[in-house]
Parts: sequence; structure tokens; C-alpha cells
Amino acid sequence: MTKIKALIVDDEYPARQELRFMLGEFKDVEIVGEATNAKEALSLISALDYTVVFLDINMPGMNGLELARALQEKSSPPFVIFVTAYEEYALKAFEVNAVDYLLKPFETRRLRQALEKVRRLLEQGQGPRQAKVEEVPRPPEPDSRLNRIPVEKDGKTLLLDQNDLYYAYTQNDSVYLKTFAEHYSTRYTLKELLNRLDPSIFFRTHRCYIVNLTKVREIVPFFNGTYTLILSDKEHSEVPVSRNQAGPLKARLGL
Repeated sequence: MTKIKALIVDDEYPARQELRFMLGEFKDVEIVGEATNAKEALSLISALDYTVVFLDINMPGMNGLELARALQEKSSPPFVIFVTAYEEYALKAFEVNAVDYLLKPFETRRLRQALEKVRRLLEQGQGPRQAKVEEVPRPPEPDSRLNRIPVEKDGKTLLLDQNDLYYAYTQNDSVYLKTFAEHYSTRYTLKELLNRLDPSIFFRTHRCYIVNLTKVREIVPFFNGTYTLILSDKEHSEVPVSRNQAGPLKARLGL
């Protein structure tokens, strides 16, 4: 059995961990490396011949589409499968000869289909330049946003109404959701949540926090252009606002 040597490129650890877990179900797939950005990925690809790169799009610095274009300049580029929460880039995947475009969150069945395309191309002796995206996902309808979010607590999976969500945050490489009085874990990354929550009320204040603006009771200046949001939950939780996000937040709130 020919091994498919895979590289996972995503700037969020939980997303890499989830994909690694899903790929573990396929005996012919060997995860040889992980990268958090395009620079790391290019360095790894220069040192080893990978069969396929599972590539996020929205990353700091060079984004996934730019990295895919750079890979096409190599004499023997790997296949590219985009793994992203952003459906609007699907058509651009054609331009870089991607094998497939997986829209997060996806099931193992969908991942199996993408890997089958790679196997078929390998059997036919085709390289990435002859590959093409066979299925471009349709943009989701407005009601496909996460009105209810799957969360976990005490071994049970619950469906949390997004209107009950006060804020989401990362801690120890995991993502948690806070309601009025409870904390829940979720398998979504913050990036995936932000893309699927109602953009009119949810705002990413910090790389580790998303807040429901309707739950903010007080805005407190902190230091060096940053702020702290005091929420109206049971504990009056404090959520930081980074300096980069302070301006957009004030504009959103009309301050």
C-alpha cells in the first residue's frame, strides 16, 4: 500500500488536532508534519516530498491561496486540499489546481472523498497541475449559520442557542463557551465560530476571545490603547480587547 504523506497547515492548534484525529482513520495516510503558517510549511516542503498538503486559507502573513500558488512553482509540488471555514474562496481554488475544498466543519465521509481523489490521481500518474476541484461547495444559505451550537459538558452533547452565548475563549488549546453561569467546551475553533455566528452581534475582541456585544455592560480603558469589557453574566466576566481591535470595536459600537 502506497503511503500518502500528509502535511497539515493551520494556524490554530485545535483545528490541526481535529484533522489529525480524523486522518488517523485512514491506514494509508501518514501525517509527516504540521505547520502553523506558510513560512513553516515552505520550509518543511523544501526538506521532504509530501504527497498532499491540507491547507487552511485564513492565516497570518501569506495566506493559503498564496501558499498554494507558490507551491505550483516547484518542480514536484504536492497535491493541495483546502480545509477552511470560508466558502467564498472556493472558486479561487480552481486557479491553484486544488484537489478538493473541504468546508469546516465536515464529516469523515467528506474527507474520505477528498482522499479518494488523491489516490485516483496517483494511480493515473497525474500531478497537482492536472488536478482540479471537482466539487465546489455552494455558499450556505443565510439560515445555515449556527443558531444552536453543539457543546459538551459532563460527557453529554448539548445544543446551545447562540443568543445564550456571552463569550467564547481559548484556554490550553481548547475552545470554551460561556453562558450566564456555565462554561461548555466545543470542537469548533474560534475562527470557525466567528464565521458561523451572527456577525451583527458577535465580535472578535482578541485572538483568544469572541464576545456577544449585546451582553456587554461596561467598557473600561486599560492601558496602551487596550480595553476591558465587563459582561452582564453572573460573574461579571472581564474580556480583553486588543489594541488592534479597539478601533474596530469602537466603530462598531458608535463610540
